[in-house]
Amino acid sequence: MSKKEAGGAPVCSMTGFARIAGEADGGARWTLSIKSVNHRYLDLQLRLPANTDALEMQLRRILKENVARGHLDVTLSYEPGAAAESASYDKELIGRYLAAFRDLQKEYGLKQQPDVNAMLRLPGVFRGPGASGVSTAGSREERQEAMEALEGAVLERVGEVIAALKTMRETEGASLAGVLRASLERLEHDVEAAAELRSRVQPSHYERLQKRMTELLGDAADRERLLQEAALLAERSDVEEEIARLRMHIEHFRSLLAAGGEVGKKLDFLLQEMNREANTLLSKSAGMADEGASLTVLGLAMKSEIEKAREQVQNLE
Repeated sequence: MSKKEAGGAPVCSMTGFARIAGEADGGARWTLSIKSVNHRYLDLQLRLPANTDALEMQLRRILKENVARGHLDVTLSYEPGAAAESASYDKELIGRYLAAFRDLQKEYGLKQQPDVNAMLRLPGVFRGPGASGVSTAGSREERQEAMEALEGAVLERVGEVIAALKTMRETEGASLAGVLRASLERLEHDVEAAAELRSRVQPSHYERLQKRMTELLGDAADRERLLQEAALLAERSDVEEEIARLRMHIEHFRSLLAAGGEVGKKLDFLLQEMNREANTLLSKSAGMADEGASLTVLGLAMKSEIEKAREQVQNLE
């Protein structure tokens, strides 16, 4: 059933991924990606370049306004433009490192030669794109301007990546909704089979009691007493209420799926209630004869279907 056919909002999965790339002023390149998985609440994990605190606050606000649940990994990578990539090194500091290396060579008879790449990674030597991808070259004002340009470029297009994430989550959600509807049909089939078995339970109780009492008392068995005992046993083991509640829960589940929106927690609660009814049905069928064995099989099938549905529901927003 499509969103249009159901007449409600889309059912969204909490699983999704989206990425966009762009350029800021000065030719700086950036990539923003969002990976989403299931979580009980909205949990945001942002990995951004240094000196982008203002951008982080904006992104958190926008994401909270657009996403209800899920663990979101948000990563922003940044490559400075050609103007910002002019790298330099501290000649005086690297000279001291080299001098210390030569001293070690003489003192310990080392034959190794200095590793320039390793030296450039030493603290304070290299002044260029740092570990965060943000250039450390230039004045503080230039770096601030670069970060402001990055913030503006990202915020201008953040709606695109959120829209792409939502589209993927809706597609996944529609697929999960189809799986859940099929699961409900199988569960409903088992419930109706249990209802049909229930109609044969009381005569079975009477026949079993009559046979047992006849074995014990012979022709002196009291028919009225037999009927009373059979009625009492049938009442204790009657699964009518469990079947009625299971039918009600199934119908409610369908209506929630049709309405769509943020239904994950509600559906999970309903499935817990269904599982409780299936457990009660199993406990009542334990003392029955042939019908009891058949009801037990059906009850176990219901529990299996409910558990499968719960696994799927955990991924819904």
